[in-house]
Amino acid sequence: MARGCYSNEMVLRWMGYFADIMEVAPEKIKLLDICGKEKNVIPFVETHKRVLLFADELHEDLFYDFWEAGFGEYDMWYGKGTEANAEIKKVKIKDVIHKKIEGPTIVFILNENTREAYRIGMKNEMFSKGPIKYVGNEIRAVIMSMLGVGSQDTICLVDAESIAIEAAFVAGDGTIICVENDKGAKETMEDNVKQFGVHNVKIIPDLDQESMDSIPVPRLSFIVANKHLEEDIARLLKKNPNMQFVIYTLELNILSSIKGIFEKYNISNMEITQISVSKTDKNSVFVTQPSPWLITGEVM
Repeated sequence: MARGCYSNEMVLRWMGYFADIMEVAPEKIKLLDICGKEKNVIPFVETHKRVLLFADELHEDLFYDFWEAGFGEYDMWYGKGTEANAEIKKVKIKDVIHKKIEGPTIVFILNENTREAYRIGMKNEMFSKGPIKYVGNEIRAVIMSMLGVGSQDTICLVDAESIAIEAAFVAGDGTIICVENDKGAKETMEDNVKQFGVHNVKIIPDLDQESMDSIPVPRLSFIVANKHLEEDIARLLKKNPNMQFVIYTLELNILSSIKGIFEKYNISNMEITQISVSKTDKNSVFVTQPSPWLITGEVM
């Protein structure tokens, strides 16, 4: 069975080749095949010490993308072709940023200093600036825990930009659907997608029928609630009658309306959680962040 440009036999030979060079067990090497498809390469390389990539001309600027992501000092081995006897060159990524990938190419990246861990609750300073007011990173970590995103998951996020990026890291083989009807927020979301190198994010302008027809079926929706909450829920349930919901609000009047909306649309198992975070400022005075309510429910 073919695996992109490389058969399973070729993949195993290349893994053995680099395992011998690195003097490590094969399981210490992480594989990523991006031949003919878009994958979240940058986050993958960021969080693994040894990465073996199978690339092709679809990713002709891959080396430049690595340099732009801050990988310039990483050691890299690369070679053209599919066979394990191809000539392999060792370089620093910064030395080949203008070299294009023109066909099947083997790429092995080593960075022993990488911390192999997913970053939960990323600092807001890491995100693109714009009109968006990002939720505090501690609160975002709790939200991510509640969402329970899987590696192949499809979820829909309404006005939830920083959540989208963290969810995209986890759902590397899934789809993150972002609903952005504000021009400034949409542009900032696009900047974040480019900055973090996530290719599994699909941005749509609204939840109208035409937009909904263009997306896969989400398992779960996370909604930053506004006055259109009931309309949003109704449209999402048309896409998936068994939708699960997590709703974020700071407004008491919206909170008080959700029980009635859930009952109307047969959404059960309603739970409400309020998160409160206080942090010391430069004067050692505790400052309380906005304390949102998170409301969960699902159609049984």
